[in-house]
Amino acid sequence: MDSCSLEIANWRNHQETLKYQFDAFYGERSTQQDIYAGSVQPILRHLLEGQNASVLAYGPTGAGKTHTMLGSPEQPGVIPRALMDLLQLTREEGAEGRPWALSVTMSYLEIYQEKVLDLLDSTSGDLVIREDCRGNILIPGLTQKPITSFADFERHFLPASRNRTVGATRLNQRSSRSHAVLLVKVDQRERLAPFRQREGKLYLIDLAGSEDNRRTGNKGLRLKESGAINASLFVLGKVVDALNQGLPRVPYRDSKLTRLLQDSLGGSAHSILIANIAPERHFYLDTVSALNFAARTKEVINRPFTNESLQPHVLGPVKLSQKELLGPPEAKRARGPEEEEIGSLEPMAASASASQKLSPLQKLSSMDPAMLERLLSLDRLLASQGSQGAPLLSTPKRERMVLMKTVEEKDLEIERLKMKQKELEAKVLAQKAEDSKEKENHCPTILRPLLHRTVTVAKPLKKAVVMPLQLIQEQAASPNAEIHILKNKGRKRKLESLDAPEPEEKAEDCWELQISPELLAHGRQKILDLLNEGSARDLRSLQRIGPKKAQLIVGWRELHGPFSQVEDLERVEGITGKQMESFLKANILGLAAGQRCGPS
Repeated sequence: MDSCSLEIANWRNHQETLKYQFDAFYGERSTQQDIYAGSVQPILRHLLEGQNASVLAYGPTGAGKTHTMLGSPEQPGVIPRALMDLLQLTREEGAEGRPWALSVTMSYLEIYQEKVLDLLDSTSGDLVIREDCRGNILIPGLTQKPITSFADFERHFLPASRNRTVGATRLNQRSSRSHAVLLVKVDQRERLAPFRQREGKLYLIDLAGSEDNRRTGNKGLRLKESGAINASLFVLGKVVDALNQGLPRVPYRDSKLTRLLQDSLGGSAHSILIANIAPERHFYLDTVSALNFAARTKEVINRPFTNESLQPHVLGPVKLSQKELLGPPEAKRARGPEEEEIGSLEPMAASASASQKLSPLQKLSSMDPAMLERLLSLDRLLASQGSQGAPLLSTPKRERMVLMKTVEEKDLEIERLKMKQKELEAKVLAQKAEDSKEKENHCPTILRPLLHRTVTVAKPLKKAVVMPLQLIQEQAASPNAEIHILKNKGRKRKLESLDAPEPEEKAEDCWELQISPELLAHGRQKILDLLNEGSARDLRSLQRIGPKKAQLIVGWRELHGPFSQVEDLERVEGITGKQMESFLKANILGLAAGQRCGPS
């Protein structure tokens, strides 16, 4: 309709039209220079004021976004024209005699399938997007190239542009498969006091176009790339809607693109959205979608501000002598014998002149270091301008302040150690008092440390004779007899005397058994008779013989005849030598004792 409005047919009702109002509208006869001079060039001045700016190209695939941003050698686009003018501005403002010194750096990246890739360094891999304490978006590890002329810019930008991911579709032979972001940073440093610093950023963003896969014919990798592009643009629309509705949460973090554009959308940047549309009936729905998005974006409110800070350290290094760095005790030791005599007269002269030199702001040890640094800078500035009278501040130098702070920390540490030492001494005195009371009560509890490792020497084995119970009772009847019985109680073994009232504990738990030959022969004969004549049930009465072994013994006896000796039991299958040994120990003693003691 005119330079700020357009009209399009309503697809729901062909008798109505849709009207849109924008800041500027450029038709088919508009040139690259018209777009740049009318909308982009006015925001470059904000970079020299320490503010951010961004230019975004949005629209469906094949609508001409990359042509608008890059252009051609005959018709340069927004990016080369903006860089050319920005470098010219920085050269003029940063010339000799001007109050500011300026420097320009550039970075170039792409967002491909939700991966942030550095186009200036193709080997960097996926980068992360961070946010500093002041809310500024930054990318650690992103390459920054200093540029001073347009030739420097072309030397870095042209090879990096060839690294951008492009692909062929039905609608475009060189379709952008990623979102490209050119970041230009302008740093300013004030040459005179108070030595301020400013930083302005310019984002030049070529967004990938939304795609209808039915028309583009995407398959395989192209289909996956199209899905990532449409998903990020969908999140971009959600962010714009959340900002317009004033929602408490804006989904910046749902996509790498919106996270990077956090300053441009509802942030602190002067933002321009260039919506590229295709005036053809075939792209009618894409055109309506782009116009609706541009209309919603126009309602987003940004709040630009100046990124300015003070230089943290502006004073040159100050060299101090050894006497100034050392405290009073160290300085006294560093003096010579002649200076020691003169030193006694120095305090009187110093006290006389101190009241004239020192200002009221003497005690600055408790002041904030940043505030102290600024006061020292102001004092130095007034002194350099030749101000009359006494200087504003007459404080120790920076190194002396550091030493004073260190001394204060050491003093606090010494006090803490003294308090700890007093507590330990009080504990020791209390322990001594308790020990003295216990000594008076004849209950010493002093524990001495084990200085040497004790070595135990093996003692000779005790011998115990297993005797029948009747013999023990007969011997106990005699008046002078003392008989010992072996008892096993847990881990300790005790020897209890029948006459002794109290048991006598012994540490040895190794015993050697001695049995009379008659009892041993009788027990072996009884086992042999049971093996040859007993049934399986009788054999189970023996210790260590279960139902299975009893059946094996009976079967072996039927095949090979009677046993000639007890040791022939080893020839039975399933009975080992160790089992035979334990079998004899358990059964011979039991049968021998049972013969002498009677039936149980």
